[in-house]
Amino acid sequence: MYSKEHEQQLYDLSKILLAMEPEDSVDPSQTILDLTMVIQYHEWKYYVQSNPVISDFEYDQLYKKLEVLEEEHPDLTTLDSPTQRISSDLTSDFPTVSHLAPMLSLANSYDAQDLYDFDKTIKKLMGVDPSESVEYCVEPKYDGGSIALLYESDQLVRAATRGNGQQGDEITANAKTIRSIPLSANFRKHRIERIELRGEAIIRKDTFEKVNKGREEQNLLLFANARNAATGGLRMKDPRETAQRGIEAFIYQISYAEDLEGSNAIYSIGTQWAGMDLLSSLGFKVPNIERKKCTSIDEVIDFCQNWESKRDGYAYEIDGMVVKVNHFEQQHRIGSTSHHPRWAIAYKFKAKQATTKLVHIEYQVGKTGSITPVAKLEPVQLAGVTVSSVSLHNEDFISGKDLRLGDQVIVERAGDVIPYIVKSLPDLRKGDEKIVNFPRVCPINSVEPPTLVREEEEAVWRCPHCTCGAQDLQRLIFHVSKSAMNIDGFGKSIIERFFDMGWLDSLADIYRLDYEKIADMEGFGVKSAARLKSSIDSAKLNPIHRLLHSLSIHHLGRRASKIISEHVHHVLDLAEWSEEDLRAIKDIGPVLARKVISYFQNDENLNILREMESLGVNLIQTKEDKPLVIKSDAIFSGKTILFTGTLQKMGRKEAQTIAEKNGAKSISTVSNNLDILIVGEKAGSKLAKAQKLGTVEIMTEEEFLEKVDW
Repeated sequence: MYSKEHEQQLYDLSKILLAMEPEDSVDPSQTILDLTMVIQYHEWKYYVQSNPVISDFEYDQLYKKLEVLEEEHPDLTTLDSPTQRISSDLTSDFPTVSHLAPMLSLANSYDAQDLYDFDKTIKKLMGVDPSESVEYCVEPKYDGGSIALLYESDQLVRAATRGNGQQGDEITANAKTIRSIPLSANFRKHRIERIELRGEAIIRKDTFEKVNKGREEQNLLLFANARNAATGGLRMKDPRETAQRGIEAFIYQISYAEDLEGSNAIYSIGTQWAGMDLLSSLGFKVPNIERKKCTSIDEVIDFCQNWESKRDGYAYEIDGMVVKVNHFEQQHRIGSTSHHPRWAIAYKFKAKQATTKLVHIEYQVGKTGSITPVAKLEPVQLAGVTVSSVSLHNEDFISGKDLRLGDQVIVERAGDVIPYIVKSLPDLRKGDEKIVNFPRVCPINSVEPPTLVREEEEAVWRCPHCTCGAQDLQRLIFHVSKSAMNIDGFGKSIIERFFDMGWLDSLADIYRLDYEKIADMEGFGVKSAARLKSSIDSAKLNPIHRLLHSLSIHHLGRRASKIISEHVHHVLDLAEWSEEDLRAIKDIGPVLARKVISYFQNDENLNILREMESLGVNLIQTKEDKPLVIKSDAIFSGKTILFTGTLQKMGRKEAQTIAEKNGAKSISTVSNNLDILIVGEKAGSKLAKAQKLGTVEIMTEEEFLEKVDW
């Protein structure tokens, strides 16, 4: 990024600026520019190269000088100024944004044979002779939180989490606090106008120890591991808290790029290796010494196994290596599945294991009555985490591994994340170990425990009719969760607190809380109570597919709830349906149909739903529930469409739905693939780009609405 001569000039300029007094600045704009340049240089040396050339104190002095000048001359503050990294704005809202290219998962391999098979498949997909060589790029698989960074006209304009792969939470303010992420980069020098990068937010092992030591001194809860601290830091409400965690970001992929004319720029970059070199030259932190270009699969295997042997001495947590076909054109030819790219694979290091003692087993009840055994172990350190509890899943898992109380067992962290009991060690038994007798009555209810039931073709025992309230509590927790009714600010701890106070018994009770009493509670107050009321009132208007999913009907997931909601005018209509009626709906099977009918034949369930409706909860099909109907002669059939600017008649999401009902496919960027651009007020750069292309039909919101059926 910097030549030796340029580095020396910036170092010398740093010393001049450090010696400068405020009154010595004749030209504030030039001084601000100089300070910005040298601070950006020192941040690169410290956070990207890990090779600082000035002390922390000197860096702080330079930073303070810039802050003072910008306060005196706010009009001279630029978007990429180092002072703009940390915002003081608090947020509880992380808007959902669409990635320009899907963030797919990776297929996994665990040994050399898996990689040989991968190489064979690659050659077959490429149609080349098995004896020919394929060039691969091999890089570390960092153990942190995935992020997507979007740069437009050289500026960082958006950062997002991976989310579901198609969409993620926007975390731009928090990402800007990560000093190894440039706020601007000279992509236009390389004729790139818009580019989306993939990266991993991680914390160095030694930094993590310092962060936890600081938290211990402040009597704060310690972080379990560096990965959780990093991923949690990405979604902090206050960016200043994100900045305190010492998060870094390694960039490992260019997922999307378009040139100054709006055309695909990926192929002009050429290869994964060249892409990483480009990003490194622009100041990004990329795997340099940690990556290798390999011309054979044997070379790939040697490199992966070498890194596995030295992983513990590396400064960051890694759980494997990623093998990628190097050439972008070949990646395109090989393609992807809906789940993972076919041109890449993760070589997973062997899971870290430890031996400990199975002390006893506790049982937990789920929202559908499932009884889950949880092993309580003598605490053991495993991959940087203290493990003392491990799920045993079900009775068959326990008997299949012949687990006994008092056994010595081998525990591993599958994927370095989820603890898992691999096996018991019978040879170490002393004779006082006890066989585990899985309960046949509810282990939670100590007064009148119902007999458990195990349905045919299921491995789980269930409590069929909860009388102690444990299952009811889990249903309440699920009902308010993000995937169900999505009642913001109504978390598990609050539900448990209200439940213990006797305020919550059925789902209907959620919608008749006394907010005056809540306001008087410790930890709440008038504003918190008002926010909770607002969230609950909003949830009352939810589409019925959310409500159906929130009822904890066994086997009824989000997708099936949406399918059923398309066929139901009023939720209580299901009380009149038969099993055959439900099975007549495509993708609704007999097991699910029986569960739904059983739920809606229960008078207690129906009475709760009627109560909820009387309290304002919507039970009637909404526009969002109705199936998307596309006419065969739809006006926008086969067309791609994009909305930009502020629409006056409706929200962006509603407009997209109308466009799709009229045959259009929504896309997210202006390019040669775009057919129609709908412009609202303050349309901005997308309109200018579309006009420059000359191939995009441009419509106003009014013209669009005149053409469509809405």
